[in-house]
Amino acid sequence: MVINQKRRKFSPSLAQKINVMRASVMGANDGILSVAGIVIGVAGATTNSFSIFISGIAGMIAGTVSMAMGEYVSVNTQKDAQQHTVQLEKLALKNDYDKEFATVKQKFLNSGISDKLAQKATSEMMDQGSLTTVVREKYGINVYDYTNPYFAAIASMISFPTGSLLPLLAITFISPTYKIPLTICAVAIALAITGYLAAVLGKAIRYKGVVRNVISGLITMLVTYLIGSLFA
Repeated sequence: MVINQKRRKFSPSLAQKINVMRASVMGANDGILSVAGIVIGVAGATTNSFSIFISGIAGMIAGTVSMAMGEYVSVNTQKDAQQHTVQLEKLALKNDYDKEFATVKQKFLNSGISDKLAQKATSEMMDQGSLTTVVREKYGINVYDYTNPYFAAIASMISFPTGSLLPLLAITFISPTYKIPLTICAVAIALAITGYLAAVLGKAIRYKGVVRNVISGLITMLVTYLIGSLFA
């Protein structure tokens, strides 16, 4: 039994994989949007390609570190909260087992099953693992499946610079005549893709996710360009 628990603890679950995918998509999205805002803003102030490129590189490096550390702290906070909840339930089971049993049983009753079946199901699950059962049924937490902060941080650290390459390369190598409009178009397409993927992972309405993401990106680039043009 202990071996199985250890396997579950160290083997990434579907929830953990989805969390890594979420961090990857959002990291790429932030990379696209953040660096696009920077290079478009600088392009509004100067046509010097080297200045635009350096500002984009600086934004990429700063954003990569910021995203990775942000994910690490955020997911660690979530993990700490999960572990704290488990510790509280250990005490609750020790001090008032019957109350915790009744809570789980009531959840089954609320789902519409009979009292007899609810009693039987609760008894069997509590006998197999009272802590696992209570934590899962009350909070939706798997005792052996805490969110891994390192996976999320690494995913962001890779995806942010990957996403930021698009606006950086576009505005650096496109002809000066079409530099800004084509960069904006490229960024809008990329944001549509990441918006769609984010909506899929979040089980949201696809087209709304795409529209929101593209509009927020366009507004960001417009604002930074106008601010940059003030210093032209």
